[in-house]
Amino acid sequence: MKSDVSVIIPNFNGEKYIANCLESILDQSFYEFGQMEIIVVDDCSSDDSVNIIKRYQEVKLEINPVNSGFDKSVNQGIKASSGTYCLLLNNDVVVDRDFVKYLYRHIDENPNVFSVSSKMVRYYERNKLDDTGDFYNIFGWAYKRGDGKPVEAYKKRTSVFSTCAGAGIYRRSVLDEIGLFDETFFAYLEDVDISYRGLIYGYQNHYEPQAVCYHIGSATTADGQKYSPFKVKISARNNIYVAYKNMPTFQLLINSPFLLLGFFIKYLLFWKRGYGKDYSAGIKEGLKNCRQMKKVPVQSKNLGHYILIEILLIHNLFRHVFNKLVR
Repeated sequence: MKSDVSVIIPNFNGEKYIANCLESILDQSFYEFGQMEIIVVDDCSSDDSVNIIKRYQEVKLEINPVNSGFDKSVNQGIKASSGTYCLLLNNDVVVDRDFVKYLYRHIDENPNVFSVSSKMVRYYERNKLDDTGDFYNIFGWAYKRGDGKPVEAYKKRTSVFSTCAGAGIYRRSVLDEIGLFDETFFAYLEDVDISYRGLIYGYQNHYEPQAVCYHIGSATTADGQKYSPFKVKISARNNIYVAYKNMPTFQLLINSPFLLLGFFIKYLLFWKRGYGKDYSAGIKEGLKNCRQMKKVPVQSKNLGHYILIEILLIHNLFRHVFNKLVR
């Protein structure tokens, strides 16, 4: 039976979190008026999380034979699903009872919207926001909107550059048009990449403040820490991938001075935190391998979209600086 919403949860060593995540998604008010399926894709976990997932008969379990990363797991779940919309959820997220309902209504009412980001609140600091949609700027920086701000903030629906794939919904018909998540990324910034692709094709990404969830953050890839050598290196590499893949050559040349400056500033910041070698290693790997990536094809019908995106990239830099100053 075709579902209205397919909830896809990638899992890797999530035995501490997955039960709470599944319990919250199984208790959704959405079941009262819509069809929903739940698919968990386990990425070769070595803990007891698979046995925990098997206790839930309503949940379809897919198992990867080898660890392949977030992106491949998400794509596997999308391919195995039947929903008109695909709702991606991290295993360390717990959602409010009306979470799916509000995301579904928002995207279903707006046919030009590709994705909708939720209101993510810090799990252990529920008076503070974690993410209300992501932004990307001309310096090549991706950053979370609202991170650390009071939970009462960001009450209005709005457009965002990118939907956080840790708790966001995507339109399947657009995925069919622009392609799935790029598995070259493995993890981190793949959601910025796919949202960027959606913008190139003329679609929008939105934020829904009534869809509330609680996120631990980097629970299985960085042991709950904001930074780790793995996360810093992969994120630095993927920053190169995002710019190279989505910007046409001419735009990339125009923006290269800003990108170089942005990467240099980031290097200094990570060097100060003790991750300078990891960041530089990621940048080197990104520069070495980016030419092997398939760039988004430039189509004449999308030229206006590139201009609007360039304006957004500049605007988002000033937005980022302003938010830092008023924090």
